[in-house]
Amino acid sequence: MAQVNLNVTELKGFVNHIITNNRYLQETGKSPVSVEVVGESGIGKTSTIVELAEENKLNFVKLNLAQIEELGDLVGFPVRQFQMYKETKVSTKSNDLSYTAAQRTAASSSLAAMPQTKTKKVGLWVDELAVQEYLKNGYKMSGKNRMSYCPPEWIADAKDGGILLLDDWNRADTRFIQAVMELIDRQTYISWKLPKDWHIILTANPDNGDYMVNSVDSAQKTRYVTANLKFDVNIWAEWAESAGIDTRCINFLLLHPELVTQETNARSITTFFNSISSFDSFEDNLSLIQMIGEGSVGDAFASMFTTFINNKLDKLVTPKDLLTHDNESYILGELRGCIGEDDTYRADIAATLATRLANYSVVYSKENTVSQKITSRLISLCTKDYFTNDLKYLIVRSIFSGNKQKFNKMMMDPTIIKMTMK
Repeated sequence: MAQVNLNVTELKGFVNHIITNNRYLQETGKSPVSVEVVGESGIGKTSTIVELAEENKLNFVKLNLAQIEELGDLVGFPVRQFQMYKETKVSTKSNDLSYTAAQRTAASSSLAAMPQTKTKKVGLWVDELAVQEYLKNGYKMSGKNRMSYCPPEWIADAKDGGILLLDDWNRADTRFIQAVMELIDRQTYISWKLPKDWHIILTANPDNGDYMVNSVDSAQKTRYVTANLKFDVNIWAEWAESAGIDTRCINFLLLHPELVTQETNARSITTFFNSISSFDSFEDNLSLIQMIGEGSVGDAFASMFTTFINNKLDKLVTPKDLLTHDNESYILGELRGCIGEDDTYRADIAATLATRLANYSVVYSKENTVSQKITSRLISLCTKDYFTNDLKYLIVRSIFSGNKQKFNKMMMDPTIIKMTMK
C-alpha cells in the first residue's frame, strides 16, 4: 500500500496542503481528496486532527465508525413523506398590465372586462409528523407518498467549512466501511451532502496483525491518500512544553525515547507523567511512583524511571532557570555540573537540555516579552562552550523558526549571524 511516513509537524503540513488543494478542486467542479492517517493506538492521530481544525478555524465533527451499531446513525433515519398542495388564485383582470393595449381595449365591453381567476397548485413534500399542521393551514393531500431519510442532526446544523473525522474506520463493521465509500469519494451519502469547504479525514490502526481491523481492498484504497504517523520524541517534547508536562518527565523521555512502543505509547506515558506531577520530590515517593508506573506504563518503563530518579537525573537544571534565573554565573555553573566537561561530558544530557531550552524559549516568548536580559542569556548559552556547535545551531534554528519576531535582537548578534551562515 502506498503511504508516506510523517511526524506530527509534517502531517499537519501535508493535510493543510490537501485542504488548500480541495478548495481549488471544489471551485473547478471536481471532487475533493480525502486523507487517511494510519498510526499506532495512542500516538495522537485524533488530537492532531482536532488541532488542525482549530488552527484552520474549521468546524469539527467526529464519527467513530467502530462504535456505530445502526446504519441509520450514518444515513439518517427513515421518514414517510406525503405530497401536499395548496391552491392559490391568480387574477387575470382586463386591465392587467400583462395584456397589450389592444387586448385591454377589446375586452372593455366584453366578459373579459370582468375579473377572471385561475387556480395554481403549489406542492411540496411534508414529513408525516407535520401533515396535520399543513392541513390546518389550507394544504390538501395529493395522494402521493414516499420514503425518505431525515439527515443526522450534525449534518442538518452544519455550516460551511469543516473537517469530518471518521475515527478508527478500519475497526468498524464491514457494512459501515462499504457504506462510507461514496462519502469518501463524493462527500455525499444517500440522504445528505457535506456543505461547502468540508474535508474528510480517516484514522486507522495499522493492518499488521496487532490490531483487530478489517482489511481494505485495493479499490477502496484508491479513494484517498494515506499518511503513516510516526512518533517523534522531539515533536512530543515540543508539545509537552506547551502542555505543561512535568519538566522532569520531559527530560526522562528525551533521554529514553526507545521506551515508546506500541504497548507503552505516548498516551499512556503522558497519563503516567500527569499522575505523578504533584510530587515535589520524586525521591521521597519512589515506591509509590514505581507502583503507579507498573499500573500504567509497565514494569520495564517504571524500572527505568526509578533508575532515572536514583541517578539524580530528575534534578537537572530546568530550562526556566536557564532562561530567567537572576544569578547568571550560578545557573550556568549548574548547567556545567549537569553536562560535565572533557572526560565526564554527557552528550545525552547536553542534547536533552538543548532541546528543552529551545522549546521553552519559544513557549515563553508567546506569552511574555523577551527582555534584553533573556536575549543576552541566550546569546551567552549559544556562543560559549556549554554546548557543542551542532547543539548551539539546533537551539538557534529552533528559536528562530519558532518565533522569529520575538527573537530578532538575538538574531542580530554578529556571533549568532555567523553561526547561522555556516
